[in-house]
Amino acid sequence: MSLASVSFRPGAVLADLLPASRVRDVALVVGGAALTGLAAQISVPVPGSPVPVTGQTFAALLVGTAFGARRGFLSLALYALVGAAGVPWFAGGSSGAGGASFGYVLGMLLAATVVGALARRGADRSVLRTAGAMALGSALIYAVGVPYLALSTGMSFGAAVAAGLTPFLIGDALKAALAMGLLPATWKLVGRS
Repeated sequence: MSLASVSFRPGAVLADLLPASRVRDVALVVGGAALTGLAAQISVPVPGSPVPVTGQTFAALLVGTAFGARRGFLSLALYALVGAAGVPWFAGGSSGAGGASFGYVLGMLLAATVVGALARRGADRSVLRTAGAMALGSALIYAVGVPYLALSTGMSFGAAVAAGLTPFLIGDALKAALAMGLLPATWKLVGRS
């Protein structure tokens, strides 16, 4: 089967372009978790916030979109479980489930699943649909992360929004713009093969 015939098959995600096998799926799941852990090391502290700017949200959304809901969920579940067990691959080399930013990790698990399901419906094939999927994925990360931040630190919800959402909106817009260019362009490139 050619790449062109796979690329436009309804319900396909980018990972489906690779020959199907259990080995492929395991490699994708482990690779997606490792990519997210590596991206988390791109970490910039935000003054007044216990949550840094990282690359892990972009990686989580990219993994979900490129791998689909099931493999995206499994990748982020592996990332969360291994990090909670002590592997220092959360933001800035941290680990454990008790940190103030662990809620964002849980939100990424949900977001990767949802954007993966949307990608199976073609949400990664155009700039506008990719923008919508990335915005929804980011909103899901915050929907879990901000309340967790408030509960884990004793902040009011308003203070958690100010410390754990507002400073990150510009960076999330830049990450979404990168995805908006990357994903549809990859589909166009594959379609020409």
